[in-house]
Amino acid sequence: MSMQSSLPSPAPASAPAMTIDDAHRTSPVATARQADRSQWLLGALKWLLLALLLLGLAGPLLFILGQAVLTPDGNWAGTQPFVTLFSNINFLPMLGRSLWVSAITALVTVPLAYLFAYALQRTCIPFKGLWRGIGLLPLLAPSLLPGIALIYLFGNQGLFKEWMDGSIYGFWGILLGEVFYTFPHALMILLSALSQADGRLYDAASAMGASRWRTFMTVTLPATRYGVFGALCLVFTLTITDFGVPKITGGAYSVLAVEAYKAVVGQQQFGRGALIGLLLLVPALLTFALDNWLQRRQRANMSSRSEAYVPRPDWRRDGVNLLAVLLVASAILMMIVVAMGASLVKLWPYNLQLTLQHYDFDNMDGGGWLAYWNSLKLACGTSVTGTIVIFSGAWLMEKTRGQAWLSALLRMLGFLPMAVPGLVLGLGSLLFFNHPANPFNFLYGTMSLLVICSVVHFYTTAQLTAVTALKQLDPEFEAASLSLKVPLLKTFLRVTVPLCLPQLLEIFRYLFVSSMTTVSAVIFLYRPDTVLASVAVLNMDDAGDVGPAAAMSTLILLTSAAASLLMHAAGSRWLARAQAWRRPRGH
Repeated sequence: MSMQSSLPSPAPASAPAMTIDDAHRTSPVATARQADRSQWLLGALKWLLLALLLLGLAGPLLFILGQAVLTPDGNWAGTQPFVTLFSNINFLPMLGRSLWVSAITALVTVPLAYLFAYALQRTCIPFKGLWRGIGLLPLLAPSLLPGIALIYLFGNQGLFKEWMDGSIYGFWGILLGEVFYTFPHALMILLSALSQADGRLYDAASAMGASRWRTFMTVTLPATRYGVFGALCLVFTLTITDFGVPKITGGAYSVLAVEAYKAVVGQQQFGRGALIGLLLLVPALLTFALDNWLQRRQRANMSSRSEAYVPRPDWRRDGVNLLAVLLVASAILMMIVVAMGASLVKLWPYNLQLTLQHYDFDNMDGGGWLAYWNSLKLACGTSVTGTIVIFSGAWLMEKTRGQAWLSALLRMLGFLPMAVPGLVLGLGSLLFFNHPANPFNFLYGTMSLLVICSVVHFYTTAQLTAVTALKQLDPEFEAASLSLKVPLLKTFLRVTVPLCLPQLLEIFRYLFVSSMTTVSAVIFLYRPDTVLASVAVLNMDDAGDVGPAAAMSTLILLTSAAASLLMHAAGSRWLARAQAWRRPRGH
């Protein structure tokens, strides 16, 4: 599509004289009225976005805060609820276990992800695309899948049960499962951190006779330290707020996230659950603030005089890194293959006869095939609604004028979900939307609320993607539209959307896959008729149906992979058509 075709062309010299109606339509008064209507509509859209964020984010967070610091009759409770919580003989040890396993997970995961990312970006190993795909594969699976795979490998009837001697149910089970779950998140950050480097620094180090290790410690690592710190913060936060892995493999090793889940679902102690939710919010906010502080201190690694670093083949370095990548990729594939294989045999590992009986979900506890179809509905609804709302909201903040304070408020609210764990958002939504005095109480338990919660939960990452794309567009597009009296909304649809189509497809894919695999943000919000596949995995595991739980996890993974491949194939055709203007003439 040509950019120029979206804007009106001046009339040719042979055009007939303007009529009175034409003159009226283009008069300054008519133009002013049209501009006023356009500005009014853009302002109304901003207020609508603000209402959505207040409803889906601010309301639940304020309500969970109120539940924690107010008595049931609405009076100020002060610090008494926290004193009661901390005075419990089991609470401080549980807090210590949560912090310990999260810290160890970060210290194990980030070096592994750094080594993997370094091999992909700074060496000449073969099949880089394959290794990258395998490294990111856990993103397509629910966090419950590694827990199930670990049970099949090292559990009481696991394939290698002698290796762990039953210790998989506890610290080691949580650690191994969380490393699998958080590895791709750290990998994405470190791939970005290692993607650019100034080749002149490496040439200077080589000319001065520096060894590979010294070059790494004095050039490579300092240039990527902020990426390392960011990955540490992210892995720590993901681990301490996740309850999928510890729910399955934790055993008696109780942690905060599982305790919050038990307090609400098992004991109906909403106040206790809200208090623990607030405590889970603290490390997330601290790591978010630390990451922002580190990003502000980060300086650019590439300048206008920089030369791109191109790794040269080195059989010794490439061989060592290829071996490390093979080991990590094999561990990831083993976890996935074991879970998929166990879902296709009668009784792992005693009867390996192939069968599809575990996929007969309607005869199992957990929600049946209805849960899977509900997850598809949620993923489609979240990806379509979220892509439209988030990209449009980013455009309103970045490309429109007026109400600067409102744009700043929307920008702040858009960044807040990154610091709010899914479990806290889900618990707050339960307390907020299930309250009888809330006029939006009718949404509780509906697919609409699940979509709203999912859009808000994944809002920040999608908004960052959209803002990054929009900042690359020249403001002259909007200036030209205003000078030619073209409404900004028309320019948005005919120019901005086609130009940003790659990022739109990436946002759509991210929201779809995340909605298929999420557990924590929706665990408190479903009813029997809106149960989801990821929740069904948890319910089937609780009922002792580990095989069907593995089967549903496998189905979620395959669906996410198929959707990603389908969107990639369809997106290639759309991109070729929508961005044909980028190709030189004659091609």
